[in-house]
Amino acid sequence: MLPKTDWADLIPHAGSMCLLDAVMAWDPCSIHAISAGHARVDNPLRGAHGLHAVHLAEYGAQAMAVHGGLMARAGGAVEPARPGVLVSLRDLQLHREYVDTLDGPLDVYAECLHADGSSAQYVFRVMHCGLVLASGRAAVIHPET
Repeated sequence: MLPKTDWADLIPHAGSMCLLDAVMAWDPCSIHAISAGHARVDNPLRGAHGLHAVHLAEYGAQAMAVHGGLMARAGGAVEPARPGVLVSLRDLQLHREYVDTLDGPLDVYAECLHADGSSAQYVFRVMHCGLVLASGRAAVIHPET
């Protein structure tokens, strides 16, 4: 397990917008992270009615960012991976409307389908107690700075 302090500096998300709590496992192809932030009243994505499941796509995107950062660091990069811009979200399936009332952590999985210096594509799923809450496919580009 990797605590947030081990990888938080690898991604652009900070403070309460860094939604993941720990990385449970990762390898060159995939990552498994956990988060209990969905139940926090101060979750920055939470609306008047709670945390809508559509925001679980952001949890998947952050798992992608952490995976990219870990891969860059494992490859010997001195600088963090270039920040990505989410450009596509496809096949998003939501199996619950709101998720803030769920007890216990969410499991966030992302699997890399393609990655190079300019873009990446992943499939992701967010689960709770073995049940899929959201899944989809996301693509990011890494614009030149």
